[in-house]
Amino acid sequence: MKKIAIFGNSGSGKSTLAQKLCANNNLAHLDLDSIAWQQSEIPERKPIAESEVEINKFINAHQGWVIEGCYSDLLEIALKHTTEIIFLNLPIEACISNAKRRPWEPHKYPSKEAQDNNLNMLIDWIKEYENRTDTFSKSAHESLFNSFDGIKFIYTSNN
Repeated sequence: MKKIAIFGNSGSGKSTLAQKLCANNNLAHLDLDSIAWQQSEIPERKPIAESEVEINKFINAHQGWVIEGCYSDLLEIALKHTTEIIFLNLPIEACISNAKRRPWEPHKYPSKEAQDNNLNMLIDWIKEYENRTDTFSKSAHESLFNSFDGIKFIYTSNN
């Protein structure tokens, strides 16, 4: 059974690809955004140990799955169980274009308007991908990709 991890910049198409793979292969889907953050007015990351518990619960509950997100620190937890990885390494401009066309994500925002109000911040975030040095950075994703010994793919477009 497939156990796939997908990662890349915001707007690279991780969620769209995950949804297609899940539908075509009858796999469960975990968007790491749904478990990485505290439920609070000001966004704050959960401690890694709390997210790790949720990742392991998900993995143990499903024979086949797709886990996707931009969190290298959380993806490292899943990689011990992963059969293949996909790194969506799209150009910054393609990620921005995708973000502008993103449909409403009700699991992240209470309304499409609230999501759209966050678009300028998201675009600024996407633009910093190659310059950041954190768990969300291109360098962290490249390291994750290079350290994985199993089946792996890197895509530079959504085609």
